[in-house]
Amino acid sequence: MKPLGPIPAGFEPIDGELSIGGRTVGAWVEEAGGTPLFLYSHDLIRRRVDLLRRTMPDRLRIHYAIKANSYRPILELMRALVDGFDIASAGELRMALEAGQNPALISFAGPGKRDEELELAIRHGVTLNLESEGEAHRALDIAEKLGATPRLAIRVNPSFELRGSGMKMGGGAKPFGIDQDRVAQLARSLIATGAEWRGLHIFTGSQALDASAIIETQANVLGLAARLTGEIGSPLPHLNMGGGFGIPYFHGDQPLDVDVVGGALAARIASLPAELSNTELAIELGRYLVGEAGVYLARIVDRKESHGQVFLVTDGGLHHQLAASGNFGTVVRRNYPAAIATRFDAEPVEEANIVGCLCTPLDRLADQALVPRAEVGDLVAIFCAGAYGASASPFTFLGQGPAHEKLV
Repeated sequence: MKPLGPIPAGFEPIDGELSIGGRTVGAWVEEAGGTPLFLYSHDLIRRRVDLLRRTMPDRLRIHYAIKANSYRPILELMRALVDGFDIASAGELRMALEAGQNPALISFAGPGKRDEELELAIRHGVTLNLESEGEAHRALDIAEKLGATPRLAIRVNPSFELRGSGMKMGGGAKPFGIDQDRVAQLARSLIATGAEWRGLHIFTGSQALDASAIIETQANVLGLAARLTGEIGSPLPHLNMGGGFGIPYFHGDQPLDVDVVGGALAARIASLPAELSNTELAIELGRYLVGEAGVYLARIVDRKESHGQVFLVTDGGLHHQLAASGNFGTVVRRNYPAAIATRFDAEPVEEANIVGCLCTPLDRLADQALVPRAEVGDLVAIFCAGAYGASASPFTFLGQGPAHEKLV
C-alpha cells in the first residue's frame, strides 16, 4: 500500500458524497455537462487570501502569479482580492486584461520575451521584469520607436536559493534574471535613459513548507535589495520578494506555518534599512492561493484486475493532471490526496490503482491506494487540483481535449 496525501480542509460529505460549495460533486458534474471536471471553491480561495491578510504585515502587497491557474472566473475573482498580477507571456497578459485587471498592476517576468511581447507590454504600461541586458536593450529600442516611456524592473539572479524548495529559481547559473553583481550597472543605465524605474524582482524558489527556510530567504532578499539600492544610488520604488509558499501534497507533509512567517517578516520590516524605507514590498504567490481550493473529478469507466491488482480506469488522466501523475518534475512518484468522491465517508476496504484513459503506463493518478470499493460510474476526486492542473497539462494529448472547469 502507498499512502495518499492529506485532503485539504474544507471538503465535507453530503449524504455520503463529497461536496463543494454546499452541493454534491455529482450535482456539479451534471450541471457542468460531465467529467472530467475541475471544480474550484470561491469560498476557499477567499479564505486563503483572508488568512494572508491576517498573518502578513499590513505593508506587504499580495500578487497572484496567474500561471498557477488562469481560468477566467478565477482571474476575475482574484482581481478583486489581491494587489496585482504577475504574468509570464503575452497570452497571460491578454488573459489578465480580458479579466479587467489594471495594466499598471501587472508585472511581466520570464526569459525569452519576444519583441512582440515586449511591445504589447510597453503599449499597455505593464512593468517588465527584465531578465538580461539584451532584453533591456530591446525593450528600450521598442519603447523609443513607440514614443513611450517603458516601466522597467530587473529580475535578479541572487547568489542564494530558497532552501528546501521544490523548484529552485535562484543561485548559481540560471536562465532567470541577471546575476546580482551586474544589476546595479544595468539599473543605473536604465534610469539614465529616462525609463520609469520600477525596482527589483527577486524570486528564489517555490513549493517550500519550511517556515524557517522562507524566513531566512526573505531576510536575504531584503538584505540584497538594500545593498543593490545603495549601489544603484536611486530610491527603490518596488520590491517583488518572490513567493515560495507551498501546500501539502504528500503523506507526511505539514502545512506551512504562515503565522510564524508573517511574524518574522513584520519584525524584519519594522527595522528595515533606510534604503528600503519607502519601498513598496510585495510577495508573489500562485499555488498557495488557489491550489487547495480545487478538486479534479473523473468518472470510473472500467474496473479490472491484473495479476491480483485492482485497476480503476477513469475518463481523466495525466492530460489534465500531469503533476498528480508524477510527470511534472517529481523524482519519485507519490500519491496526491485522492478519494472515491461518491463514497466519500465510506471505510477503505481495498487496495486499488487509479489510472487514466490514455494508452501510456505514465497515466496514473494513484498507486496502490487504500480506498472504499468503487464500481463503474463512481467519481474519483484528486485534490490540490487548483494550481498547475488545467494550466500545466497536455490536454491535446491523444486528442482527449480539455476538462470542464467551474468556479463554485
